[in-house]
Amino acid sequence: MSGPASSARPLVGLSAGYAEQELGRDYRRHELRAAYLDAVAAGGGLPVVLASIDPALAEAIVARIDALLLTGGRHDIPPAEYGEAPAPGLGPVAPDRTRYERALLAAADRRGLPVLGICGGMQLLVVARGGKLHQHLPADIASDIRHEQAEDRRRPSHRVRVVPGTRLARALGEGEILVNSAHHQGVRVLGRGLVVTAKSPDGLVEGVEEAGPRFVAGVQWHPELLAGTVPAQRALFEQFVAAARGEG
Repeated sequence: MSGPASSARPLVGLSAGYAEQELGRDYRRHELRAAYLDAVAAGGGLPVVLASIDPALAEAIVARIDALLLTGGRHDIPPAEYGEAPAPGLGPVAPDRTRYERALLAAADRRGLPVLGICGGMQLLVVARGGKLHQHLPADIASDIRHEQAEDRRRPSHRVRVVPGTRLARALGEGEILVNSAHHQGVRVLGRGLVVTAKSPDGLVEGVEEAGPRFVAGVQWHPELLAGTVPAQRALFEQFVAAARGEG
């Protein structure tokens, strides 16, 4: 892809949450935490919300953006997407949103756009690459880490170790960093072409990226919520936006 001029703000498309309200489908709504938009803007990008659930529109939508950010949400990916039946502890699923986000990702892959996945967005990236998830971490992993922290999620709650030599390490530094945590699922089997970039002390995958020059990465935590309290986390968005400009 040929990126925009370095002086321009690249257009970053962000997937949005989707819900049918109590009055039914005619009252459905899309939602996205403002912190995502703020973090992209602070990183130098121009954020736009991709508020649709029609996979048929994904190609035309992605043709107009310079990078794709797959956001988290209050839903789980349907286990059928990775060839499994629902297990105890599985939360509400959003098949329409999952199909749409997979279509967005496929279109971004065809165009070679930079992609960043956050929390559920990282899980979507892994599943789309053929990986599998822990459907409910407390049932699968014995850990003293609360991956769904009760305290303010603008504050870090546990440590992760960043793998040296990765894109993530170039953005946030090598070794241990502090992150927040707001998920009950996690990566169980890594998708094809992906490498681990960070793990928590209990061994859970906390970051992934694709080998090669294209920016394709994901983190399990929420850097957009930490941008105001842990300023170093802003560097991930700056790196992502730089890639959208075609700067590597």
